[in-house]
Amino acid sequence: MYFFRKKDPQRPDNINIRIMHFINALAILIFLGGIIWKLINLYLT
Repeated sequence: MYFFRKKDPQRPDNINIRIMHFINALAILIFLGGIIWKLINLYLT
């Protein structure tokens, strides 16, 4: 239930964690984009 909990007002807002989550999301998107690119190249050639 980690993803569905309410925002805790007592927890400090840390910019480092926000940056880390952004970089992780960006890495996942680039990875999935690369897989889609390779699959398209495999089926079109």
